Amino acid sequence: MRTFVYFSSTAKTSGNFPVDRLMDAGRMDIAMHVIINAFFISHSLRDDTVLHLVFYGAPDPPKHIEIHVNQETGLSKKDVAGLIKKILYKYKPDKKTEVVPGCFIEKKSFLNVINELADEGKEIFIMDESGDSIRKTKISENGVFVIGDQEGFPKKELKRLKKKFKLVSVGPKVYFASQVVTILNNEMDLRGF
Repeated sequence: MRTFVYFSSTAKTSGNFPVDRLMDAGRMDIAMHVIINAFFISHSLRDDTVLHLVFYGAPDPPKHIEIHVNQETGLSKKDVAGLIKKILYKYKPDKKTEVVPGCFIEKKSFLNVINELADEGKEIFIMDESGDSIRKTKISENGVFVIGDQEGFPKKELKRLKKKFKLVSVGPKVYFASQVVTILNNEMDLRGF
């Protein structure tokens, strides 16, 4: 199972954002591209992927959204923003809620999401331009790739992550978060995961 964690310091944490102005919703447009590049391939969807979105924007951070795609999810490229709005609107305090099949929301910090995945025995890789090349890094099928938004990760949490987990890079250039997801998917496809 492929697992990605996307952290956004600015993405809105309520569903009251306009789907026609995603850049004004704390760069929700970036989150939408990450979702599309995590799951969509030509004429199909990846059902071997889990995506965790952690939003720290206003008005009620943090929010953790977990998405597992299956036939019942009803995920379409044209309405990814609508799905995220619906998920955010259905948040219930002190509870992990399944909004549609395979799509969950809860209040959970970025560090807690990463630590829980590590506690499950997952191998955590922090995407960082100064990290080792992904092409030279041994990764297993239970690898988790943690990707930050245009602002990066919170400094305090990044310090902890760097001490605990391996830093990897997709190359000498800095790419958009959604492009990093595509490169990582390709790398795992090439390795037969």
